[in-house]
Amino acid sequence: MYAILISVFTGAATGCALGFTRVSAPVWAVALGVLAAFFAMVAVSFAVRRKVAAATAGLQSEMAAGQKALQARINDWQHHPKGDPKRFLESVQRKQADLVREALGRTDSLRRFSRWIPLFDRQIAAMKVQLLWQLKDFAKVDELLPKCLILDPFTASLKMARQFMKGEDVAAIEKTYRKARARLRYNQSASLSAAMSWIYVKKDKIDEAYKLLEKACRDNNTDSEPGATLLRNRDALANNRLKHFSNAGIGDPWYALFLEEPRVRYERRAPTRFGKFG
Repeated sequence: MYAILISVFTGAATGCALGFTRVSAPVWAVALGVLAAFFAMVAVSFAVRRKVAAATAGLQSEMAAGQKALQARINDWQHHPKGDPKRFLESVQRKQADLVREALGRTDSLRRFSRWIPLFDRQIAAMKVQLLWQLKDFAKVDELLPKCLILDPFTASLKMARQFMKGEDVAAIEKTYRKARARLRYNQSASLSAAMSWIYVKKDKIDEAYKLLEKACRDNNTDSEPGATLLRNRDALANNRLKHFSNAGIGDPWYALFLEEPRVRYERRAPTRFGKFG
């Protein structure tokens, strides 16, 4: 790592210069050398991380601009539908995939910083996993997941979802959940706990799901919709109403895991006096 090498070189050079020139006693030369190494590490890390933040912000800005343009196209079609809805949906999905692939290409440009920041390769792997997941490229997801630095609940949820899809033992999924949950503060674990409780229910471990939700309700604000979803699911399990167990209230973070499809509600229109539906 270049930052470490620069800090070590700065510290050694400072200590040797002070010691050989007898400007200070050997003990002070060593102490000041260590201090110089520390400040060099801080300065280099700060400068590099500013560049990383700028590059990442640029990537996110371009992705957001593409999504905004795509959403504007969808809104326009909804107000002025033209052509076959199925073909329009397919074109939107292709455009969405193109945006994700473009973002994947941009993440590779961040690799130049991995020589400066420890574990940055693993952070890049986590970013790529989230993008590849949107493309449902699960083969590449499986390849990158072991290399990921999992720091956020969504990436941890992706790993748990993939473990469930592959039929891994529930103990392995629990291990992923516990490690991710330990890093989170109050009101940050709602989506993660919702995913784990759903897996418990699917594995027919209702008691484990209830105990998890009981704790999750204490660790999250139940006045918010994600927290309220945990509370409703806990009560559904307590009253043996499994049909009422649903993570729909979590919204996009839940459906993005591809464990369930959103339920589409069809409105039935009342017939008019002419016998037609209006």
